[in-house]
Amino acid sequence: MQQVLRNNLLFQRLSEEQLEAVVERARVIHLEDGQQLFRQGEPAKRFYLVLEGRIKLFRLAPDGNEKVIELVNAGQSFAEALMFRNAPRYPVCSQALGNSSVLSVDAGHYKSLLRGSVDLCMALMADMSYRLRSLIREIDDLSLHSATCRVAAFLLTRAPEDSAEFELDVPKHVIASRLSVKPETFSRIIKNLKSREVIEIKGSRVRVLDREALERVADVCALPVDAS
Repeated sequence: MQQVLRNNLLFQRLSEEQLEAVVERARVIHLEDGQQLFRQGEPAKRFYLVLEGRIKLFRLAPDGNEKVIELVNAGQSFAEALMFRNAPRYPVCSQALGNSSVLSVDAGHYKSLLRGSVDLCMALMADMSYRLRSLIREIDDLSLHSATCRVAAFLLTRAPEDSAEFELDVPKHVIASRLSVKPETFSRIIKNLKSREVIEIKGSRVRVLDREALERVADVCALPVDAS
């Protein structure tokens, strides 16, 4: 378990003694597909590291519809920023996509460790800054570029360089919500890309027929590389 934590920026600077203390207060939670970890509005006393599977973070609208905020993969943490707020509550719901496991960490104890480690505080600030910039870029992307561009860019991120085929391992309605595209719009975009012989799709299996064409469609979504 210690080695798993060492691979995450939040725990890299901890001493062995501090890391052992975190592990003693942590617990592993196994979730079945569709099972919720916490609900929107519940007190946020713990944060989490995904060990296996994937966690969907989403908000519920008054009409019951959900907006997917983030898909958290194995090795990534979530809800850690809430420990810096007084009486924090989770602003989103969390749900397992497929059978998943997470490590639940005592936020109050971790916060006490931060007060005694300048290096740990600086590393955490760097991580939060990076994530904030990523979210700002995503907002700009969603605001300025077309839905077709976003879908094409998403497909390219999933398409391996050495293979023309790949599996969409997330339900299409979840992908549509993540890209701020209505499900029917997403379907029309996929149909258009198929009719132009850019891609071929059967069920959840996607085959890229013309990678250069797909790259041209997604090109306007390309973000500059930040060398900092």
